[in-house]
Amino acid sequence: MEVVPAWCGTLGHAWFLCFFFWQPVPEELQAGPGFGYVVAFRPLGSTSWMQAAVTSADASRYVYKNESIPPFSPYEVKVGVYNNKGEGHFGPSVTIYSAEEEPTRAPTKIRARSLSASEIEVSWRPVSGNTSKRRVLGYELRYWSQDGKEEMASIGRTVGNKTLAVIKGLKGSMLYHITVRAYNSAGVGPPSVTVNATTKKPPPSQPPLKIVWNTSDSKIILNWDQVKALENESEVTGYKVLYKRNKQSSTSVIETNTTSVELSLPSDDEYVIQIKPLSDGGDGSSSKQITIPGSSGTLPSSLKAQMPSPQRLRCPPCRPSVQSCCPSQPGRRYDEERGSDFPLDSSGCQH
Repeated sequence: MEVVPAWCGTLGHAWFLCFFFWQPVPEELQAGPGFGYVVAFRPLGSTSWMQAAVTSADASRYVYKNESIPPFSPYEVKVGVYNNKGEGHFGPSVTIYSAEEEPTRAPTKIRARSLSASEIEVSWRPVSGNTSKRRVLGYELRYWSQDGKEEMASIGRTVGNKTLAVIKGLKGSMLYHITVRAYNSAGVGPPSVTVNATTKKPPPSQPPLKIVWNTSDSKIILNWDQVKALENESEVTGYKVLYKRNKQSSTSVIETNTTSVELSLPSDDEYVIQIKPLSDGGDGSSSKQITIPGSSGTLPSSLKAQMPSPQRLRCPPCRPSVQSCCPSQPGRRYDEERGSDFPLDSSGCQH
């Protein structure tokens, strides 16, 4: 019968305590009374083994105490079994480590800059030192807003030797305080100096309106009204047009700094299109989905349901460059804001 230690660790920060763990042998496999374990261990590279007997059949660990053990020292460990009839076999030896000490140095050269209304990028210089005794498993970022308290800071962690992280899910136009610490299995090290960064203004809340479209020669031509940001919002820097074939999940994106775009797409397919304003604060509110039928298609039922009863409608500003805008009939213009279309005469105005 064989048992194998699972791992070696410590309780708290007592690095001079080494805990050897293993999976206990079930009672039906103990082959008689007086069952127990023999733990054999030695520093890696040593020729002689130290042994300790654990007399409880239900035991799953042995604690070795030695204040002269250097932190994070490798040990070879194997566990055997015995009963009143004699000793059994040892399991294969494994290499484990004594406890390490937490990092004692703080990261330096901390930099923080706002990426958007909800993101801040943080970078730092890694911790150096005696890495064999005080490893760095990653870095811990603590951040809190100007109206919060450090004791209530949010915490995020990186893994490995990364020296850059992006904090997400923040509030717009808000000042944040940020510190960085190194960490390992023993705990976290001292904090860096505190740096500050203010997120950008929120993106525009108004979606693009009065979207007008026309199809011609395997092209879809889109026009819309300019979005104006509020005083407390980031200025509009452009627009993002998202389009896909209807009932498909893959979406294509094109960006423009004007209020019109021309898409070269097969005319026999039906497309779903949305438009968003762009800003330094991120993407703004999206327009409603617009379904553009193929050349052999008909007006989507979602648009038919929005057709108004016959009445005089006020004509919006004419767009001479748009010739046929209504998805149901040439010579009609579709108003995305009202969800309706209305007749145009040859000059582009209402009869």
